Amino acid sequence: MPDQILTTVAEDSGFRATGRADEVERLCAAFALQWPNAVRCVEFGRSAEGRPMLALIVSHSDPRKVPVLMIQGGIHPGESDGKDGGFIALRELLSGTAAPGVLDRIAILFVPAFNVDGHDRFGRWNRPNQNGPEETGWRTTAQNLNLNRDYMKADAPEMQAMLGLLREWDPVVCADIHVTDGADFEPDISLQAEPLNQGDPQLYASGRELRDSLIDKLAAQGSLPLPFYPDLAKTDDPSSGFLLTVYSPRFSTGYFPQRNRFTVLVETHSWKDYARRIRVTRNTIVGLAELVGSHGARWQEQARLADAAAARIGGSNVTLDYASRWREPATAGATSREPDADSAEMIEFRGYAYTRKPSPISGQLVTVYDPTTPQIWKVPYRGRVEASLVVQAPLGGYVVPPGYAREIGAKLALHGISFEPVRALVDKVRAQVFRATRVAFSTAPFEGRMRASLEGDWARETHDIAAGALFVPIAQPRSRLLMALLEPQAPDSFAAWGFFNACFEQKEHMEPYVAEQIAREMLERSPELQAEFARRLREDAVFAASPSARLEFFLRRHSSWDARYNLYPVFRVDELLASAAPAQG
Repeated sequence: MPDQILTTVAEDSGFRATGRADEVERLCAAFALQWPNAVRCVEFGRSAEGRPMLALIVSHSDPRKVPVLMIQGGIHPGESDGKDGGFIALRELLSGTAAPGVLDRIAILFVPAFNVDGHDRFGRWNRPNQNGPEETGWRTTAQNLNLNRDYMKADAPEMQAMLGLLREWDPVVCADIHVTDGADFEPDISLQAEPLNQGDPQLYASGRELRDSLIDKLAAQGSLPLPFYPDLAKTDDPSSGFLLTVYSPRFSTGYFPQRNRFTVLVETHSWKDYARRIRVTRNTIVGLAELVGSHGARWQEQARLADAAAARIGGSNVTLDYASRWREPATAGATSREPDADSAEMIEFRGYAYTRKPSPISGQLVTVYDPTTPQIWKVPYRGRVEASLVVQAPLGGYVVPPGYAREIGAKLALHGISFEPVRALVDKVRAQVFRATRVAFSTAPFEGRMRASLEGDWARETHDIAAGALFVPIAQPRSRLLMALLEPQAPDSFAAWGFFNACFEQKEHMEPYVAEQIAREMLERSPELQAEFARRLREDAVFAASPSARLEFFLRRHSSWDARYNLYPVFRVDELLASAAPAQG
């Protein structure tokens, strides 16, 4: 029996309860006191409410000279398996009762409670779909932000602190520990690894090796692990089968492959009791430690080679978004999507018997499971995806104008992306600029921001680059991440998160009676314009029927038109800017 000062509230309660933030502080201090030569407790930031954010750095070697495995717990505090299972796994690794000698070859960076404020917002029904513990923390931060949507925009102080931790320790593998909702079935854990579907293809084989080897370890210990997140193709309908999702970089699972690092999304199953989930989580962390101990040096070298390749990505096509392969149903009136014939395979899945009946409350079909009756589901699994956004990387890099240099520069620095201030005017630069032809703003805020979706194209224009702008070279290890942030149509770019929304608002308007007069004068002066206008009226019925579009035809050709309207303010350039200072960030 371990020393009681090193045990968790979960263990002491027979896995009925979990602790709060004070437990994290107590255990971190106790571990550092018990193993002073192997454990260091660090405060890497403060939460929005001022609570300390703690991490343990654990190794019998110099942690800066061995591969680092990061265990991230409590990004969603109601899902406390990572915290409790992590402390148990570390205690056994340090005492030598699990994987003896592995801490001589690796370091473990353990964050027990990433969302520390949410961790202390305790309640009995904070996770109503979950089988224990009796009370848990709350999913979001004190600012009501979901940290697992914040990796790119980094609005939360907690995420800004986390990005600093990543810059300092640069883990080769990060495991993000969650508890899934969804259908009831026999498997007790799912593991989705990257890079395997996204990121540098040269890392895919090792990503698969990491996932499959961990699955083998867990299966040998009695678990039923899944190699994908069990996302039903149709909500609450097990017969619809499962769909592979390639997560965008707002999520941890999508963020780390953009940094050329490995990640595992670990999801224990919410229908399983807490004791079993903690045991499986402990096994997962020990298994990861063993795998990084055996392969971490090789994976680290592969990651460094990927960094070098990323620095040569200029001019190459880079995939920035993915979609599952679907075809719409051909049957008239059908509402569900069906898989593309070559994108789905029929699998035998270990589920439970269930019924689907109309609810007298909601009026819709509701699924009720019978966990006493195992049943094999023969369902489709859509495990193939295709690129939905492919962009050619600029040859030189990006230019952020002075008006946005402070805000965007600070965000780039958080991600460890290098940039260079432009010290003097560079005139007549033949740049690529993106002009939006259509902008759709979200109708409601999402994660505190009004998102924007842009349609348009890049085109060549000549512009002056003012002093105070930032030049962001593409030739750097995090070029994939850089493109995901600065390409305007990328799903989690600064543009998509609304950082540049004001650029797509028209600020100066001309009264219609003035516009009519100007249009007449322009027509009188230009026979070419008369012909173009007449042709547009003949060929475009929508244009001909729109008074505002007809007036805008002339206003866009008038000197009063705002040339910056719908202009994405970040430019692409083909060469390094001569007046840029040495790189920073």
